[in-house]
Amino acid sequence: MPRACLLCGASAKDCGLCPGCRAALPESTGPRCPVCASPTPTASLCGRCIKRPPKYDYVVSALDYIAPVDFLVADLKYSHNLAAARTLAAPLALRLEQELYPDIVLPMPIASSRLRERGFNQAAEIARHACAEFGLRLSPDLAQRISAGVSQTSLPWADRARNVRGAFRCQADLAGQTVAVVDDVITTGATLNELATVLKRAGADKVVGWIVARTPPQR
Repeated sequence: MPRACLLCGASAKDCGLCPGCRAALPESTGPRCPVCASPTPTASLCGRCIKRPPKYDYVVSALDYIAPVDFLVADLKYSHNLAAARTLAAPLALRLEQELYPDIVLPMPIASSRLRERGFNQAAEIARHACAEFGLRLSPDLAQRISAGVSQTSLPWADRARNVRGAFRCQADLAGQTVAVVDDVITTGATLNELATVLKRAGADKVVGWIVARTPPQR
């Protein structure tokens, strides 16, 4: 049976979207902060990264987290529509064609309680599709999330760093390694920053974020 577009129901391509909906996705274009990928007027460091330099080295984002990307992310995470993982992975894979291959690809870990509740790790599903054509193997057990905490989306931006403090563990020896962390959305970068702190404590030389969508900055 022909595939139906996840957004409009028309005939879809392999990515799960029809050509029109695929072309309408809000790509992360224009000048960006070279570290966190937040929009900046001159592609220089943003004020947040100047004031508090993150532990991760830089972020690659493919899309802006606005409609209809927010619908696709919610469809994957909360409606268990695994087909949306391929759709979200496709634009990320295009951006990764310009990236140097890391030593390790780590899907953002989720707590075991959330894994039991959801039945899958959405970051791992996205990473599996995005990295397949590059022959990159995933290392999903490299680090563990040992504390679920409150969902980041329910918290004010100022409280998110505190919510994920001490949430991760890594017992591997990562001396001199470059680790790419795959995730669906980055907003404040607090979760990625906390994980990068743990990975660098384990010896990682560089930690980069491969993120599907970036939330526009608050006004």
